[in-house]
Amino acid sequence: MEPTKKPLLYGYFRSSCTWRVRIALAFKGIEYDQQAINLVKDGGLQLSDEYKQVNPMQQVPALHIDGVTLSQSLAIIEYLEETRPNPPLFPREPKKRAQVRMISDQIASGIQPLQNLCVLQKIGETKQEWAKHFITRGFQALEKMLQITSGSYCVGDEVTVADLCLVPQVANAVRFKVDLSPYPTIVRINESLLQMEAFQVSHPSRQPDTPEELRA
Repeated sequence: MEPTKKPLLYGYFRSSCTWRVRIALAFKGIEYDQQAINLVKDGGLQLSDEYKQVNPMQQVPALHIDGVTLSQSLAIIEYLEETRPNPPLFPREPKKRAQVRMISDQIASGIQPLQNLCVLQKIGETKQEWAKHFITRGFQALEKMLQITSGSYCVGDEVTVADLCLVPQVANAVRFKVDLSPYPTIVRINESLLQMEAFQVSHPSRQPDTPEELRA
């Protein structure tokens, strides 16, 4: 255990997976340091031998905390929830907890990986159309889910892990020029969440490695 050391987050300003973890850290009031891993510079610093020692999958994020280095954003967030439970990011009621995991997995496993950088690099010139297709396909399902589960936010009226997944994915949709007008529930929830401090301070436009031209 390293109780006197701040957690160290390895990430990239534009990485939606890293953004999820930044939101969780901010929401729980956890101070941390950042180590930027530029995913495009020099072919991608995540592919370096040095970073491979941090995360053998050569992806971001990774979080060094409590003497252990964790990867995979949802695993990191669940660890934060279990070790620093307040304020909570999961409801107490089992059905709602299952809904949070359902929505989180829908985004983190069913939508986001299909427009991950390493995938788009393989797709080549049609990457824009590819990303739009799979985000649209995912959002069609997600909108129907949220019409059932949502209150103010994705599941009821409290911020949960599902919301941490939603906001970065909507940002990706905007980046790839997806028409959001068919998804009013997604848009409504996203706009509400972006008013909250944890989502603002963790925004890609406000990170230490954000290029000057993309800063808020």
